[in-house]
Amino acid sequence: MAVDGLAGVTTNATANSGSSTGATLASNFQTFLTLLTTQLRNQNPLDPLDTNQFTQQLVQFAGVEQQLKTNDTLTALLAANQTSQAGTALGLVGRSITAFGDTAMLDDGKATWKLTSPADGVTGTVTVRDSNGAVVYQRDVDLAYGDQSFEWDGKKTDGSRGAEGLYTLSIEARNVAGNLVDVTSEVSGVVDGVDLSTGQAVLLIGDMRVPLGALKSVKAVPAS
Repeated sequence: MAVDGLAGVTTNATANSGSSTGATLASNFQTFLTLLTTQLRNQNPLDPLDTNQFTQQLVQFAGVEQQLKTNDTLTALLAANQTSQAGTALGLVGRSITAFGDTAMLDDGKATWKLTSPADGVTGTVTVRDSNGAVVYQRDVDLAYGDQSFEWDGKKTDGSRGAEGLYTLSIEARNVAGNLVDVTSEVSGVVDGVDLSTGQAVLLIGDMRVPLGALKSVKAVPAS
């Protein structure tokens, strides 16, 4: 209900803004016509006014009016899209999702990513960084074609344990010919909230933020 109310306020504000702009334009146009007819009525017959200038101004007024109508339409479409996104995102709360991303949560001693290799025989170095961008762990990996999981147990390269929180993974990988290849990463989890404060729906999995556009798959959480 809160989302619907917010959408209503946005739509009303847009409509009021459009009405105010349209009223101002109409008032200015009426003033222009009044001035035009007054000048025509009182012009010097020996030195008549240049009608081409008036025609150009009329065309400009028509162009501005059309642009304002287009802007109002685009604003209404944007508001409708944001409302639709909010409804979709709220419907995902409590569901298990997989999304394209490189940031996962270290929780209960593990953080998991799914890596997708474009070919067999790919080798690479996985680097894990903390929320400050500092490297905390590195490991060489061998990847087969397709999807495979990469799990980090939270143990840093120096032997200490990483604090629970968000960690980012990157991988530099090469194929059997030694050429660099792209290995994509994905994250998974159960959605426990939605952030709508930026105007774009962002799914929340603990402290992890997943843009709605990064979503890859959705599954129902098995009943316990």
